[in-house]
Amino acid sequence: MSRSVRTRPEASGQALSEAYDTALLDLDGVVYAGGNAIAHAVESLAAAWEGGMRLAYVTNNALRTPDTVAGHLTELGIPTGAEDVITSAQAVARLICEQVPQGARVLVIGGEGLRVALRERGLVPVESADDDPAAVVQGFGGPDLPWGRFAEASYAVARGVPWFASNTDLTIPSGRGIAPGNGAAVEVVRIATGAEPQVAGKPLPPMHRETILRTGAKRPLVVGDRLDTDIEGAFNGGVDSLLVLTGVCDGAQLLAAPPQHRPTYVDADLRGMLGGQPDVVEAGEGGFRCGGWTATAGADRLELDGEGEALDGLRALCAVAWTAAGEGVCELDGGKALARLGL
Repeated sequence: MSRSVRTRPEASGQALSEAYDTALLDLDGVVYAGGNAIAHAVESLAAAWEGGMRLAYVTNNALRTPDTVAGHLTELGIPTGAEDVITSAQAVARLICEQVPQGARVLVIGGEGLRVALRERGLVPVESADDDPAAVVQGFGGPDLPWGRFAEASYAVARGVPWFASNTDLTIPSGRGIAPGNGAAVEVVRIATGAEPQVAGKPLPPMHRETILRTGAKRPLVVGDRLDTDIEGAFNGGVDSLLVLTGVCDGAQLLAAPPQHRPTYVDADLRGMLGGQPDVVEAGEGGFRCGGWTATAGADRLELDGEGEALDGLRALCAVAWTAAGEGVCELDGGKALARLGL
């Protein structure tokens, strides 16, 4: 399917919570970090829900069960049911059950979220490569996952057992910083075996399919903090996206985003769901204006002139960078302009 290349963040005259029927929200780096709610998240989500928007929480983290995630969100002040949580464990369990017989054994390298999702699909979790598994599934197991579990996966995969991964996020945000994610653990088994897993999580289609099947969303808005999972997943699913700058993505990464990583909208945090989005307009000679800022392309760097809201300046810079890059990656230095915006 061909898509036009996005060259600027889009405008919206409506509040995003009114323009879309369902928000498909990432969790880590969007709603919470290190278990604590991110600033403005609780009140923003409450306002969106009260205005009629359905809220669904879509996470690549396969460690926790939907019940546990829902309980955590409710404790944070965001009333949530297990049916409102969609995990990569659920997506990978569906993928596995389509390829192995009902009641098949599956070697689990990960946490309880994977085991619950497999049982939901009529599959039997096992712990050893010697248990004659029909598949191996690997998901985030938390910081206490023993090193020997990677060896167990490697033994089975080396014998030719089909290998599945819930997701391949290399990092995961925490309250103390950025930590290794499931993708780092997947690399351990890949290096040991030379094999390649089938992956279910964002940004790949199995996760988007699982989300739509479970929510019934007709006009969804993906809300995330990662370009390579949330935003690319929205791109692959052909739906709109809102990038919030409360997680791993910073201004420099956004300016250098290739087409599949360019969000529909950009905002500071979840308050961006509650309002419209400003116009980014052409300003002559390859420049773009948003709010009080005008961005242009210099000989080797992005230039910024004006004053106003920092986010408007970032949106204008995105338009110049993405237009200059076309289907590639912008190579103009945006460091000085971002520093002026405090980004």
